[in-house]
Amino acid sequence: MATNTKTLKLTFLNGEKKKNSITLADAVDNLTEDQVRTAMSTIASANVFEKDGVAYYKTPVSASYIERTVTDVFNDNAKKADNSASDTKVAE
Repeated sequence: MATNTKTLKLTFLNGEKKKNSITLADAVDNLTEDQVRTAMSTIASANVFEKDGVAYYKTPVSASYIERTVTDVFNDNAKKADNSASDTKVAE
């Protein structure tokens, strides 16, 4: 069985010009560039993420949707979960 996920990755430069990113699971699909830039600017201007005096998310650099598909070859844990659900239904 295949599982699809989509995340939104926001990349910033920190106060030392190194990249840091925030990855958001279950992000809204089809956000516009303006919407994402505005949100990233808000995060940067809040200046609440800091370590040792260096702002982590100072300058917005990029934003990307990342889509991932995982296809199990086998998954014994999934079978156990299915069997447990079936056993519970029979017991009821």
